[in-house]
Amino acid sequence: MSTAVPVFLYHSVQDDPPAWLAPFTVTPRTFVEHLDMIADSGLSVIPLRRLVAALHGGPALPPRAAVLTFDDGYADFATTVAPLLRARGLPVTLYVTTGVLTGRGLPSGGGPFPSVATLSWSQVRELDRAGVEIGGHTRTHPQLDTLSGTSVREEAGGCKRELEDALGHPVVSFAYPHGYSSRRVRRLVREAGWTSAAAVRASAFSSPHDDPLWFARLMVRADTGRERFGLWTRCEGARVAPFAEGLFAEGLRTRGWRSYRRARAAMGRPYRALPA
Repeated sequence: MSTAVPVFLYHSVQDDPPAWLAPFTVTPRTFVEHLDMIADSGLSVIPLRRLVAALHGGPALPPRAAVLTFDDGYADFATTVAPLLRARGLPVTLYVTTGVLTGRGLPSGGGPFPSVATLSWSQVRELDRAGVEIGGHTRTHPQLDTLSGTSVREEAGGCKRELEDALGHPVVSFAYPHGYSSRRVRRLVREAGWTSAAAVRASAFSSPHDDPLWFARLMVRADTGRERFGLWTRCEGARVAPFAEGLFAEGLRTRGWRSYRRARAAMGRPYRALPA
């Protein structure tokens, strides 16, 4: 029996996204089609906390488990995504970037997500009360592996404090912006009190043996065709994490790419990473 666990990563669900977000957006029609494909495949969508518990050695997962996650905190999650999932009784985790949340649900107009409407704090509280798991995605969506230790602590720890202050209960699930992390970043995220952290891991399946502070997800993009998504719902078409261990868990290419981005950041010309 396959141990692959599809953890689907979405960003935005709308018909008319800004150009910079369009590659990471699916239409409402496509999203409904994906939900139908998940149901028809026999996958059982479980809350993220059940996967995390298994990753920490807890109860085994049900057969053919899957998880739904959304990153960033766009307004269409409340207006489009949440009603669709609620109608089907499907759990979801929403990782929000606290620095872009608004007081009145207006477009942020700048920062990491320009020209797109983001959730308000009141909407996040309402989603939390409705059963959506709210997770953290830093305060300003930086490339954490290019920052100093102090800055990583401020981004990861500050996000956690802001969410817990707003929601009135512990928030323990984190996602790395852009999917970027490092051993140092993962250690600091753990020290900040997060008990799980979502990566991207080159669009791979997670598994009960994955790293809870670096678990893999499948990024659903605008160009993710029906055939590829269908393979994912059958737990095919991608590697299963963990697939790199020990000294070479981060290859030369990964470390070289990080060094390049750090150098750009040090010169005041940070690499413009695509959202994740």
